[in-house]
Amino acid sequence: MTTPLKCLLAGVMFVAIGGCAAVESPSDGATPSDGSALDVKAPLLPSALFSGQSEQFEAWHCSPARQHLITAVDGETLRLWSLHGAWRLPQAVVASGARYQDGDISFWNRGEQALVETPRGQLQCDLAASRDASTREEHPNVMFRGQGNEPGWSVALAHDSPELTLTTDYGENVETLNYMVSVMDNEAGRVVLENADADAFFRVRIEAGACFDDMSGHPFPARVTLSVDGEQYSGCGQGIAPSS
Repeated sequence: MTTPLKCLLAGVMFVAIGGCAAVESPSDGATPSDGSALDVKAPLLPSALFSGQSEQFEAWHCSPARQHLITAVDGETLRLWSLHGAWRLPQAVVASGARYQDGDISFWNRGEQALVETPRGQLQCDLAASRDASTREEHPNVMFRGQGNEPGWSVALAHDSPELTLTTDYGENVETLNYMVSVMDNEAGRVVLENADADAFFRVRIEAGACFDDMSGHPFPARVTLSVDGEQYSGCGQGIAPSS
């Protein structure tokens, strides 16, 4: 059965602005990769993978549809992620609390509770968790970082070149690898990176959408799937913008 939020958000698109061009300075950004092995600059990633100017992500558990949402307040705009994608809602005038609305969709935050209104009904949401957004101070020269558990792994994309650092087996194995962009969909917030070398093949799939660390429960704005050495791993991630 289609959930209320899925029906609601199916016709609304996240405002993607050419990837992290909205947050990367010209010296940190780069022209999009065309998949050529001659590329020497990192690609621009969809803005839906980033927190904007927000310093925190908040996770909300909603009923009656058992939806899990993630929000980040970016100035006068609310960035909203569900299991089905990402959206931006501009701030609206309201007597109390903070309300963000785009057409028939609204998110009304009143402390640790929120009301999500849709053309198909309402969702009552409670604040479940929060996490400080990752920064360049914590991860120097990294424009996106994904991670997962059991076994512990991480992938970090360099901000200035098409290469990534892949860490597997709880940190036992660390490799720096070049990649090519095989999919770049700014509107959907989806990116696929891979190595065309069949002898050392890997693929990293990144999709904008609510993701929760399966050990800590911490919220992230992207789901990450890593395929390497014949194995597939799932985790969460976040785009990391330069410090302002």
